[in-house]
Parts: sequence; C-alpha cells; structure tokens
Amino acid sequence: MSTTQAPSPTIRKPGRKPATPRKLFVNIPVADVQRSIKFFEELGFTFNEQFTDASGTAMLVGEDAYFMFLTHEKFLSFSKRPLADPRQATGALFTLGVDSREAVDAMVNQAVGLGGTPAHEPQDHGFMYDWGFYDLDGHGWGVFWMDPAAVQG
Repeated sequence: MSTTQAPSPTIRKPGRKPATPRKLFVNIPVADVQRSIKFFEELGFTFNEQFTDASGTAMLVGEDAYFMFLTHEKFLSFSKRPLADPRQATGALFTLGVDSREAVDAMVNQAVGLGGTPAHEPQDHGFMYDWGFYDLDGHGWGVFWMDPAAVQG
C-alpha cells in the first residue's frame, strides 16, 4: 500500500443543491416485477401506478427520484450491452438514508426476513452508521443514518 495519496479532484461548481433540479430514474432489471413490489412495499416503499405495467414499475424514493424495476426483456430494450447478473458481480450499489440508527437496523433486518441477504456487517463511524442487504435479485442496497450536525459542518 502506498503512503502517498492522490490529490483530491477539482470541483469547479461546488454546491449543496443542484444547479438545475432534475427527476432521477434508476433502471434495474428484476426477474419478477410483482415479487419486487411485494418485497419493497414490506420495507415501507410506495409505487407510482402511473408508471406501472406488466413490464415494470416505479418505486418512489424521493420527491423526484424513482427506481424503475423492469423485466429483463424491458431492461434490455434500453441497452445494447448484455445483462449483468448482480448475484455474480457488482455494477452499482444503491444507498438510502433513514432517520436513525434503529431505522437502519430495522430495514436491513426486515429485508433479510423477507428473503434478502446481508451485504456486510453494520459499520459505525460515529457520525454515520450503515448496513446493507442484497434484494431478491441480488442488487446491493445500503441503508445509512448520518448525524445531521455532521452534514451542517
């Protein structure tokens, strides 16, 4: 391991709010749309019926942020690349903030009780606490709480 550290990247437009607010849609492939809806509804998420049909659904995670759970066929219609198996390789990790350490534990324990698997051991960094799980399709989800005083810095 090197004792030298690479320089930090240069940020030309720093901020704490987006320069131009945008809606966010994260598309992920799932084997069974209904099974995914049931799993995430049990974790407390809601779904937008307007963006739901046999090929996919939209899970709300923020005012303008959605996870689109799409059948493999529908997902592949958006990409010319082959579908990766999230049970074999990690292409992305999705991380959600919650209101407390207890809420982190509750969500991960509930996800595991519903058939998910733990992704790693809980990690306590003092100002931040996180844990994670793999959903029924093998996608990695992190759940974290951060002390609001640490964010205000």
